[in-house]
Amino acid sequence: MQKEYRTIKEVVGPIMVVEQVEGVKYNELVEIEQKDGSIRSGRVLEIYGDKAVVQLFEASQGLQIATSRAKFLGRGIELAVSPDMLGRVFDGMGRPKDGGPNIIPEKRMDINGEPLNPASRDYPDEFIQTGISAIDGLNTLVRGQKLPVFSGSGLPHAQLAAQIARQAKVLDESTNFAVVFCAVGITFEEADFFIQDFRKTGAIDKAVVFINLANDPAIERLSTPRMALTAAEYLAYEKDMHVLVIITDITNYAEALREVSAARKEVPGRRGYPGYLYTDLATMYERAGRIKGKKGSITQIPILTMPEDDKTHPIPDLTGYITEGQIILSRDLFRKGVTPPIDVLPSLSRLKDKGIGKGKTREDHADTMNQLFSAYARGKEAKELSVILGEAALSDVDKLYAKFSDAFEEQYVSQGFETNRTIDETLDLGWKLLKILPKSELKRIREEFIEKYLPEEDE
Repeated sequence: MQKEYRTIKEVVGPIMVVEQVEGVKYNELVEIEQKDGSIRSGRVLEIYGDKAVVQLFEASQGLQIATSRAKFLGRGIELAVSPDMLGRVFDGMGRPKDGGPNIIPEKRMDINGEPLNPASRDYPDEFIQTGISAIDGLNTLVRGQKLPVFSGSGLPHAQLAAQIARQAKVLDESTNFAVVFCAVGITFEEADFFIQDFRKTGAIDKAVVFINLANDPAIERLSTPRMALTAAEYLAYEKDMHVLVIITDITNYAEALREVSAARKEVPGRRGYPGYLYTDLATMYERAGRIKGKKGSITQIPILTMPEDDKTHPIPDLTGYITEGQIILSRDLFRKGVTPPIDVLPSLSRLKDKGIGKGKTREDHADTMNQLFSAYARGKEAKELSVILGEAALSDVDKLYAKFSDAFEEQYVSQGFETNRTIDETLDLGWKLLKILPKSELKRIREEFIEKYLPEEDE
């Protein structure tokens, strides 16, 4: 039920106070109609007795409160959903941005989602192939998982996001797979890069794209990821699709949350972010998963840039608590020319063991993964030692490990942003690199796999 009021009393920046209201709800949409008939939108942030605090989506410049009317619409922000969304580009409020027609909705869904009973969740255990060896081979992505990418400013996370969106697939060809790509607070150049890349490679056909630009209102930034997740829930749980949601950049989202919190004069928490940052991020991340009795699933890859490359900053820190691991991009590897510069040692996928092995990837996957981790770590130690003491201080075996470490970075991790490797190609490449080491050093691999998969000596 819609209610109109002429009791707008105060406007400070994007915040407005409407007095003498009744029955108004938190997050309810508001339309501010001016004397000339122009309309600005907003939503209810807080209610004190008969006062409603409204956050405007647009700037408040030129708003004449004496002659304006506030109309409360009785509903929250909703997204019009339909299978026709695939292949389309929308703005942060769900309006078409690609010049195409409006979506004829099958239904409208509240962007805040429905609460999910934890008992109805199914355990993630199926492999998703991204075509990137450092992820597929060592930090495997599993269907229904939340696996963030921790990056830094200037690192090529945009290219990595585009590559995953382009290449990701499930190995069962009979399943419907879709990508929901959500860009939050990015520049026009970045937005253009993503859209052109998706169109050029044909990835747009299986994708729904939401783009919020840096010059769009901060409040819209808070809605954009929720729009994307609502579209994903519709495709996954009503159309039985396996949906991969990529959100870049969560840091821009958190900055917008801080801006809105400051406008509401809330007591700031760590580094000025609101005390509820953890809870707010969880309301997004926890919308990933699988539900018992439903064929579809939602897998999330949120991408965030760590301010000053600091893992202890509140945004990566809190994200790490909620999600199941992290993929970390390294500035040192980037300087060496490794692309994508994924630092495999501190990276972690907590669910990788559930998505690999016979029938999912290959029987030798777990053993080779452990051996590659171990050999790379020892090779890096050997290289550090040679910098301090000189190469003469290394044993012959340590020299082989150092050689392995270099080859691993150059061939396994550094594959460029265009190469799409199957899981078999990734595993075979791992075996080829392990050939650098003596067979006696392969202590983490069962003998039967060494005999079956280790390449024969070159003639």
